[in-house]
Amino acid sequence: MDPQPSSSGNAEAPPLSKNQLKKLKRDQEWEANRAKRKAKRKEKVQEKKLRKRAAREEAAQGSSTTSKPATDTREGNETRNEAKTRRPQFLQLPITLILDCGFDDLMHDKERKSLGSQVTRCYSDNHRAPFQAHLAVSSFGGNLKERFEGLLEGRYHCWRNVRFLEEDFVKAAEQAKEWMVGEKGGRLAGVFADKGISEQSSEKLSQAGEVVYLTSDSPYTLTELRPYSTYIIGGLVDRNRHKGICYKRAMDQGMNTAKLPIGDYMQMTSRFVLATNHVVEIMLRWLDLGDWGKAFLQVVPKRKGGVLKDTIVEANGEPNDETPGDGREAVENIKEEGQSLDSDIKEEEEVDASSDEGLEDGRGSA
Repeated sequence: MDPQPSSSGNAEAPPLSKNQLKKLKRDQEWEANRAKRKAKRKEKVQEKKLRKRAAREEAAQGSSTTSKPATDTREGNETRNEAKTRRPQFLQLPITLILDCGFDDLMHDKERKSLGSQVTRCYSDNHRAPFQAHLAVSSFGGNLKERFEGLLEGRYHCWRNVRFLEEDFVKAAEQAKEWMVGEKGGRLAGVFADKGISEQSSEKLSQAGEVVYLTSDSPYTLTELRPYSTYIIGGLVDRNRHKGICYKRAMDQGMNTAKLPIGDYMQMTSRFVLATNHVVEIMLRWLDLGDWGKAFLQVVPKRKGGVLKDTIVEANGEPNDETPGDGREAVENIKEEGQSLDSDIKEEEEVDASSDEGLEDGRGSA
């Protein structure tokens, strides 16, 4: 590769290192194979449809052993109706989660890729949650937007119930007040059900909504999520280089801060900083379960070595009913539910597989 002339025109640019050349070659190969990957994805989708169709036909044949055989059209309609009834329904709650992605210049290329994967996971977790929050990505621009538009082929334009904003988290929080009111603002259901007594109380609640920036450096601990409130999570992957930056960012704007009560419920073998998508998933689990202990146990990665404090007490033969959470019940729930990622996440992980190892710790808060 011929060296490019510098801006002065006298000196030559330094030659690329071996690592830089490898990275350049890898990026070029990735770009060259884009069409093949797209075709392969379509192939997989088609195969999946065929497998489902075959399974439906097999189930229909098995169920019509002695009964009068139905027409293909009727069987197909019944199968589709059954699938619709099995499909989990979701409820929109009047609560907002904002991913503050205004740290583009503080991250390396690998870290930006990891953040892109985390944003995708956040959307997917909220999209399939039984109780959904209003989700927004603030300061959406720079390399993150280029990645979503280019390498990820702009698929985020088809995402539902999520907003991508160029404005910062302060302006996004102001706009969120409007999102949570009105017909599409959400219902006081689930953990918020007992709060919806009347229209007047609902009005008071909406006025009392808070705006909180979540950061593990905050001296305050979050005890519950409140309706008509906005919670901001820092979208930063930096392997702890910029300590306290989210806390300082919030304090500069005069914004309230808090950390998740992970230390009150779990004993960890590592630090309490979690990836952005883990923070979002924990909050969504709490909206579903109303129990921080169960939410933490189901989401916190096993590599963190997290154990519920009440299970430690039980192991020592000293049961304590006042300790929050039920470890055994939560473990059973995990086994029953399982945790599977949808196709959007799998595709994003394929993109980042070669570069995101060890970059899971973001600055979302714990």
